[in-house]
Amino acid sequence: MSTIDNDPNLNINCQTIQVYLARDDDEKDPVDAIEKGLSEALFYYYPLAGRLTRHDGDGRLRVNCTGEGVPFTPASADCTLASLDHLNHISVEDASRFVPQAAGVTGCHLMMQVTRFACGGFTVGMSLSHAVCDGFGANQFFRAVAELASGRHDAPTVKPVWERDRLVGTAPPEHLAMPFPVDKSSLASSPLLPSTDLVQGSFDVDAESLRRLKTVSCESLTTLEVLGAFVWRAKFRALEMNLDGNTQFALSIGIRSVISPPLTDGYYGNACVSSLVIMTGRELCEGPLSKVAMMIKESKRTAGTAGYVWSWLGIMERVNQEKKKIEENGASLIVTDWRHLGLLEADFGWKSSVNVVPVPWGCFGSSNLSIFLPPFCLDKSMEGGLRVHMCLPRIAMARFEEEMELLKQN
Repeated sequence: MSTIDNDPNLNINCQTIQVYLARDDDEKDPVDAIEKGLSEALFYYYPLAGRLTRHDGDGRLRVNCTGEGVPFTPASADCTLASLDHLNHISVEDASRFVPQAAGVTGCHLMMQVTRFACGGFTVGMSLSHAVCDGFGANQFFRAVAELASGRHDAPTVKPVWERDRLVGTAPPEHLAMPFPVDKSSLASSPLLPSTDLVQGSFDVDAESLRRLKTVSCESLTTLEVLGAFVWRAKFRALEMNLDGNTQFALSIGIRSVISPPLTDGYYGNACVSSLVIMTGRELCEGPLSKVAMMIKESKRTAGTAGYVWSWLGIMERVNQEKKKIEENGASLIVTDWRHLGLLEADFGWKSSVNVVPVPWGCFGSSNLSIFLPPFCLDKSMEGGLRVHMCLPRIAMARFEEEMELLKQN
């Protein structure tokens, strides 16, 4: 496993649900087709049929390729997808019914559940260890299952590549100061944290709102940069954090083409580093939003260099040795962008998915994480827009909703 795979913060199962409409005919059973596709895909992705363990000597993660297989759960629901609005804005508690739960399975890093609905549509819930795949790699595997399930391919169009040894860093000497995380004593604090009453929220941002938001600067800013700045500020305000404390923004940056030579097509391990921006709450909330967005832009540029990547891998080796985990502090925002992973394109023979739903309960300190998602396909008013997924204490979520409503104002 690579240095990034061994990050203790990634030793979690990430769960997603894909929503598919009924076919015009009922001749094909999605459960049978997907079970067959999964079985055939595991021939190529055989490490996913093994078990994740930790080495007794150095404590590093290993995948034992035991071929024990993965739990596959067929399920049914006596309602229609339409009655649940195709899981659009569904609560995490309700969504958890459509992802696999395999009690008593130890070290299994992949599980799948197919739920058939009364309308003939179905959902595919997948639980996959982040230590084994990042979002890009998980989607690569998911599409391989779909290609084989549909019967249109005899083998995955993209062959999987392991090569985790290419992303192993060298830890710097202990006396060298690490540039992150920022000293905890300087971080802003919230009177609303810690909290045991966390809720998940999903917010639609339409294309017109994004266009208006980009007019905050005459500079060329991407949606990710300017909306990331807005969400960072909205979260800080919603948590009523002290303005004199520090706050940090982390963005996941892909490195597959950054290192030389580039990672081989088909690599499905973790291949991301984080770009970082640190400022005081006063700078974030009282300064121009364009300045915040430009700082995010510059941090992305810096993180997209080979020198930064190898420095990051070295630092992560030290973090892994010390087993440091992200804490629920509210002063940090971690943004991961799922819009360009092709999540809606996997076709099991029922055309593309119409919705993808994350079930990120307990991931990355919960309230530290925000996910940018493609819009719900059946809502034509959201073409060109996106969804923002956020977790916050219940009392703070109401204030965050007010902040997000500002995007709709002229």
